[in-house]
Amino acid sequence: MLIRLRSAFAYLALIAAVLSLLPGMTQLGAVAVALAVSLGWREMRGVPKVVFSVAMIALAYALAADRSLIGEGAANVTRLAGLILSVMLLSQVLSRSRDLQRISVSLFSGRPVSRYLSLAYGTALVSIPLNFGSVAVIGSLVADRIRKEGDSAATRNATRAVLRGFGVAPMFSPLSISVVLTLTLLPGLASMELLALAVPFSVLLLLFGWFWREPEAPSTETVAEDAASPASWLRFSSVIAGICVGAFLLTSQWGFSYAHGVTLSALAVVLGGRLLELFRAERSPVASMSHVSNELAIVGGSAFIGAVISGVVLGSVSASPEWPSWLWPVLAACVPWVFFAAGLGGVNPIVIGTLTGGILGSIWPESAVLGLGIGMVTGWGVTAFGTPFAANALLMERLTGYRPVDASLRWNLRLSLSALILASLMAAAATFWLMP
Repeated sequence: MLIRLRSAFAYLALIAAVLSLLPGMTQLGAVAVALAVSLGWREMRGVPKVVFSVAMIALAYALAADRSLIGEGAANVTRLAGLILSVMLLSQVLSRSRDLQRISVSLFSGRPVSRYLSLAYGTALVSIPLNFGSVAVIGSLVADRIRKEGDSAATRNATRAVLRGFGVAPMFSPLSISVVLTLTLLPGLASMELLALAVPFSVLLLLFGWFWREPEAPSTETVAEDAASPASWLRFSSVIAGICVGAFLLTSQWGFSYAHGVTLSALAVVLGGRLLELFRAERSPVASMSHVSNELAIVGGSAFIGAVISGVVLGSVSASPEWPSWLWPVLAACVPWVFFAAGLGGVNPIVIGTLTGGILGSIWPESAVLGLGIGMVTGWGVTAFGTPFAANALLMERLTGYRPVDASLRWNLRLSLSALILASLMAAAATFWLMP
């Protein structure tokens, strides 16, 4: 009974997010998120419980000090919860596609250099709609290779490629919580401005990662018979492109919030996939949302905390502090390192992103907000592939047996430090250049 109730409240939150432009829907969505989290409390992990508890403290503060903070906080909770739930549904629909299965097989074929690059860039591409599902799908191929042939330089390099490919997704994926949260907390930042810097940085990062891998013996492997054809890649890429284009049109032409636009675009693909299954006489059960309490607690709780922090900071300052102009680029350069250091301590990037965007975003010079935004998403991404407590590292450990401290930290340390230095320089340069 509780399982069905949790799923029902999660779907109610999703419906409220879709209808968030109507009066009262954002409040309804926030209440539905809180109920879904409360019903799943016993099964939740420690970090989501802490985040949700702090959000309740923030709610109590807002009720006592300034109730106007609650409205924006509820709106953030509903929008981001809708994003998370719609992307989960999208992942479940796409994971059943034959194209994805063929693409996954083809990524592990070929010579060492092409295999590493295809796994890295392929995982990054698949991560756009699938999020952690990409690690499960492609990581299972690495696990199968280990079971058949044992540990080798090839499987270790494949693990590096999967982790790094997933790690750059928070930097550029329009569907990632990092990009959406950054744009939500920094309303003066345009998505195209952020992605214009984040996409080239991500491409170069994966390319440079080729230098930090183990040497392999030359291989003459051929592509498997059931590997992906160009048509499979084209269809899958078209789905991703359609979601991105839909989100951009909804936000730029019709004035939807970025999170709302992504939610609607993702759900359009979900509904299209379900109709296609019905046309093929394939009956798949309606996906249960009873297992999303952890995600809703972290995302919803962080969104509410960020809104309250932003409101409090904005209420206490009338403009940007009169700090020396050189201090803003220095702060921007520190942002990626703060994400990484916190990640080494086991702190979820959502928490750091909420605090960074909520506090600094409220006082940052509006003309130079791009520097803060690029520092946030790049720091988030490096933390995702370079720290041992990241969820994708733990998932790869379950699949491959490689310890997260080895696969994420030791094998990627030089790439992580290089990426952090470059990210700091880019964030500082953007802030310095755009300062009034």
